[in-house]
Amino acid sequence: MPRKTAPLLPVTDRLLRALGERLHLARRRRRLTARQVAERAGMNVRTLRAIEHGSPSATMGAYASLLQVLQLESGLDRLAYDDPLGRQLQDKESEIRTRARAHKPQLEELEAAAARPKAASRSDSKALSGAGVSSEDLLKLLEIKKVSTTKPNQMPRKSKRLR
Repeated sequence: MPRKTAPLLPVTDRLLRALGERLHLARRRRRLTARQVAERAGMNVRTLRAIEHGSPSATMGAYASLLQVLQLESGLDRLAYDDPLGRQLQDKESEIRTRARAHKPQLEELEAAAARPKAASRSDSKALSGAGVSSEDLLKLLEIKKVSTTKPNQMPRKSKRLR
């Protein structure tokens, strides 16, 4: 089999070798030869030996065929069953979206205020205070908008000036 897979971490390599050893022992306990199992699984004996040695280049389908022949396929439904890291990431992303949605009406109000025609400097503060928006609130809203428009783990871009 050609080697096309990326190198694995040593821990993952050990796990694959241990799985291969367990599959080898399961075949031996059933008193089946490598040729019999390979024929039933629809693979050649070399592929079976590679799986039994924990080769990362064997396909998932080949592993599944071998598990089926050995009547161990019921264990496949437990692969990646629990994903605590993925759930944490999903919850964090959902929290960010919820926070951005909570501030959306305030952002729309700010954008509407910004779209109004500019008045004299004294009346600007009067117009904003009449709308119930203080300068501190405007600064907060601007920061919220800046954070909500950037993607997670992405710093806001600095504009490039051409001279």
